[in-house]
Amino acid sequence: MIPVTKTFLPPQEEYNSYVKRAWDKVWLTNRGELTIELEDKLKNYLNVPHITITNNGTIPLQIALKLFGKGGEIITTPFSYVATSAAIVWENCTPVFVDINPEYLTIDETKIEAAITSKTTAILATHVFGNPCAIEAIAAIAEKHNLKVIYDAAHCFGVTYNNESIFQFGDVSTCSFHATKLFHTGEGGAMFCKDEETQHTLFYSHNFGHNGPLAFHGLGINAKISELQSAMGLALFPYMEHIIAERKKVTDFYNANLNFKNLKNIKIRENTEWNYSYYPVIFESEAILLEVQEALAKENIQPRRYFYPSLNTIPYTNGAEMPVSESIASRVMCLPLYVGLPTLDLEKITAIINTITS
Repeated sequence: MIPVTKTFLPPQEEYNSYVKRAWDKVWLTNRGELTIELEDKLKNYLNVPHITITNNGTIPLQIALKLFGKGGEIITTPFSYVATSAAIVWENCTPVFVDINPEYLTIDETKIEAAITSKTTAILATHVFGNPCAIEAIAAIAEKHNLKVIYDAAHCFGVTYNNESIFQFGDVSTCSFHATKLFHTGEGGAMFCKDEETQHTLFYSHNFGHNGPLAFHGLGINAKISELQSAMGLALFPYMEHIIAERKKVTDFYNANLNFKNLKNIKIRENTEWNYSYYPVIFESEAILLEVQEALAKENIQPRRYFYPSLNTIPYTNGAEMPVSESIASRVMCLPLYVGLPTLDLEKITAIINTITS
């Protein structure tokens, strides 16, 4: 089978060497030396002032919403993974959807202000497929209306915008270290911020609110990553340049060989150094998408309808109609993209798509 993605695994002996350190110390969780070492490496690699790594990529959104959402209305995008909206509802806030830009696929910043009410407390926007939102415009709106900005940057490891890490923007930015991501810890995530006060709150919030073993700064939850997860991150870390370079080769092949006469791909925002996290294509209709999907499946090729459905259509979000997002969600599909994907397989994928769409 040719899957939509394949987890990159470092040599097992290299992973085992890190696990042995945890084994020798009999220290498997509660911020052991592997977790601290990984945070330091990531902070330097990503050039960010503050990072707290977590046990998954959704809980940073929940923590940020607990801090900044305050049970209010959260302006958000309908075109994202379900975790974005689910976290809002889970934290007893109300998602207020704003439609998306049809080229960048990120939230349409020109429609945000019209959605703001007296109950609005924050904007939660997704850098879709690692493609940055209109950061400057969103920052100006947030400042004008005294709102917090949370970025779901789950796909953004290594992305820079205007020569700065994408994680530098917003009041809190989050990332996923799930096994399907470029950088992963098997399961995991991280939250980033710019100032000491926010970092202090994020940090104690991810560790039950602890201030030492017997006192508490405030309310917290258990979002700590284990040493076994951190071991995977440390073992994977030396391969990041290789991973990104190999994914770029696959992306370049699709760009050169797909016929875009009746097919579109995502437009990457200007001044962005992208990470080749996904390869979405947008068909002219859902019927053509389904025909392509069926033809690929016959060859044991498994792309993914991602993101589908548009989140405003999920019953618990009670969302209004979002014509652009609903249209894109019905017609977008991510093609196989991973390290080691053979050229022969890429030729087969592009030939099938070109035959049907041309």
